[in-house]
Amino acid sequence: MGTQSPTRAGPGFSASGSTPGLALQIEALKLEGLFLFTPPHRQEGGDFSSATCPAALLARIGGGSPFAQDHHSLLRHRFMVQGLHAQVAPQAQGRLVRCTRGAIWGVAVDVRTGSPTFGQWVGVTLNAENGSQFWIPPGFLHGWCALADHTEVYCQCTTPSDPTCARSLRWNDATLGIEWPVADGQAIVSAHDAAAPPFSAVIDWFHYA
Repeated sequence: MGTQSPTRAGPGFSASGSTPGLALQIEALKLEGLFLFTPPHRQEGGDFSSATCPAALLARIGGGSPFAQDHHSLLRHRFMVQGLHAQVAPQAQGRLVRCTRGAIWGVAVDVRTGSPTFGQWVGVTLNAENGSQFWIPPGFLHGWCALADHTEVYCQCTTPSDPTCARSLRWNDATLGIEWPVADGQAIVSAHDAAAPPFSAVIDWFHYA
């Protein structure tokens, strides 16, 4: 499948109602539905970072449901890889991901049947310094790779985890051609993720609206 460059596209804009000069920036990424939220930093007199993403802001971009569950992951070693994961109906799950320590390279893959970008991907770098938050709505697989030892990832989910609705694909599936910042032989992957099926297993998991 075709790929998307792991860079941001389109101009950012400020969240309405924010304090002037401290507005949370919203950037629409190259695949419809994906967004990057970035707080201001290094304000005069000290650093400032907002760790929150109000429900009103998610509603503005079509995020819909408030968060129902939080997950905290510790990636002890550089090049640990998690993914690719999704959760389908009736517990389809949107995720807001940020890195609270260290750094990760996060990726999202469009698996919405009928989407003009089906099978394409976007990657972004999240770290404790930039404070950016990656919004991944239902219809996308997601995963990440640790870029430093002892990296911590915080993920807010719009629905509770449900193993019966969980789906996964092989992180390095050749059809997707994801440009991971780690070679296959260097990646540290769980047995579950290493045994995940190929991209061809995606059959009507989600439908493009």
